[in-house]
Amino acid sequence: MLTFNSPEKLQKWALARRAEGKRIGLVPTMGYLHEGHLSLIRKARKHADLVVVSVFVNPIQFGPNEDYAKYPRDEKADLAKCEAEGAAAVFLPTPATMYASDASTRIRETVLADRLCGLRRPGHFEGVCTVVAKLFNLAQPTVAVFGQKDFQQAAVIKRMVRDLNFPVKILVAPIVREKDGLAKSSRNTYLSTEERRNALGLSRALALAKQLVAKGETSAKRIGAKMRSELERNGLVVDYVELLDAATLDPVAKVVKGNVALIAAFDGKTRLIDNTLL
Repeated sequence: MLTFNSPEKLQKWALARRAEGKRIGLVPTMGYLHEGHLSLIRKARKHADLVVVSVFVNPIQFGPNEDYAKYPRDEKADLAKCEAEGAAAVFLPTPATMYASDASTRIRETVLADRLCGLRRPGHFEGVCTVVAKLFNLAQPTVAVFGQKDFQQAAVIKRMVRDLNFPVKILVAPIVREKDGLAKSSRNTYLSTEERRNALGLSRALALAKQLVAKGETSAKRIGAKMRSELERNGLVVDYVELLDAATLDPVAKVVKGNVALIAAFDGKTRLIDNTLL
């Protein structure tokens, strides 16, 4: 497995591999890899000859009062996991190598990004789109894999790829959960023992939504209210509960098959997100 710190060296290698006819799969991550990330690598391997994993805590997608400085990092463990999963290369840049000191270009999607997490985290998806576009230019992927857990992020990236004609196929891998239902997340490490128990409220609220729909409930208002109650019953502070069209992220009044339920809630000081397709 190769490791690259230099954007230029990664790009040179990727262009040479593409010239040989190789299909490259890209898995963008912020590191501290868990089973959810590894499932993305496995999916990429099924659709590409070579898999590149980027490990980069991207500063421009964090707000001034967010957790950039304390975001968990473990480069040695990440490299070992990538090698065990058969990655061909890992890209480990620094902010200084990714962004010129006078960098003045950003990419902003203006419809899907300006709601939900984007409304609450101004500039977040602008940072995401900018770094992902740079990674596409550097790794030259034919396919890139993102996780369903960041549902809005995947939708925004798909729109960017469509609108800017990136020759990259976007694949979305299912959420990987702990045995008790909690969606795997690097930020789960922030949770105390009590907060970890409370965090199960997210998956319970989503399971409740699926049960209600299975029983014939179609009112998004009633389903959302019951989901909120379940979150609060588990000691969580609701940020949002939304039932949306999965493609447009527009709110729905009447739930139909294929809609998505999305949650963001605070568990202590930690903001957690989760979702499920209905």
